[in-house]
Amino acid sequence: MDKGLVLLCAGGTGGHLFPAEAVAHELVSRGYRVHLAADHRVERFAENFPAEKIHQIRSATLGSKNPVAIAKTVLALVSGYAQSRKLLKQLNPVAVAGFGGYPTVPPLLAASMAGIPTLIHEANAVLGRANRMLSRRVSKVAMGFGEATPVGDKAIIVTGNPVRPAILAASQKPFPDRAATDRFNLLVFGGSQGAAFFGDVVPKAIAILPQQTRELLHVVQQARPEDKEQVMAAYRKLGVQAIVDSFFGDMASLLSDAHFVVSRAGASTVSELAVVGRPAILVPYPHALDHDQAANAELMARAGGVSIEPQAGLTPERLAAAISEMVADPKKLAIAAENAKKTGKPDATSELAGMIEQLALQRST
Repeated sequence: MDKGLVLLCAGGTGGHLFPAEAVAHELVSRGYRVHLAADHRVERFAENFPAEKIHQIRSATLGSKNPVAIAKTVLALVSGYAQSRKLLKQLNPVAVAGFGGYPTVPPLLAASMAGIPTLIHEANAVLGRANRMLSRRVSKVAMGFGEATPVGDKAIIVTGNPVRPAILAASQKPFPDRAATDRFNLLVFGGSQGAAFFGDVVPKAIAILPQQTRELLHVVQQARPEDKEQVMAAYRKLGVQAIVDSFFGDMASLLSDAHFVVSRAGASTVSELAVVGRPAILVPYPHALDHDQAANAELMARAGGVSIEPQAGLTPERLAAAISEMVADPKKLAIAAENAKKTGKPDATSELAGMIEQLALQRST
């Protein structure tokens, strides 16, 4: 049964597109057709996106104070708005939902002006600039973290963040049991905003550990392409088993095998750690405009599942002490994993799809 077409909109990064992808799969399973509107970067992440068609919408980021740059941005957004109006007339969607990023602004504004039911989902605990612009114009606002505080006259609904099916499958695997003398799987990742820092501090921390502790470690670490050989050489010198690469395609399997994680605190990362239930040290990106990463991790930290460490204070000595403690105390590690999982929201995808479906039914009637 064809229930109509839903237009999903997202910025062209994994943090925006992966939640949209999860919701798209759920909507398709409920009988909806899905199209995706994004920017030119979408091609890197759209391979598994179940959209009948992907539309590239012109947009630009507001942020520069340069008058020429501001003029170019406004022109791009106006052009994207006109493009979106034409697209909406062509598609006649029953609902339009945005998942953050400036490419969502033109189609969401156009849909709102056309009387089409709209929803935005903010993955972080703090509304991003694009979603702040849209929050008072759309029909519903959902967030991955935070509290259900109102925006204007509408409530924010905290749904959690949709996670990919592979992460949901990994969440069914129990935390890997170990004794204090068993192998210890350490997973280190952080994308471009964390790989450089972790590539420096983590090998230095492991070098401080006693030889008997290093012999238990199996490290999987993401590094920048230009740092990969240097990081790998550091582990070879220490005699530590390690896999170092700039990208890992099967993060779900790596998370499910991990005993301990060192990472940034992006919305998708925190959500996936919570759903799978893995303890971690989370290091918020220090230059984030809204300090959203620290806020993302706060609930899991209060529950005892992770510790939040400012980058400036995470010395090799401090990290070495934390790793050493977790290696030596399997019971404490397992309790932290259990606490992390208590904060997970595995039903976020279904809840968000349900909200979109409610809007679609309003449109249909």
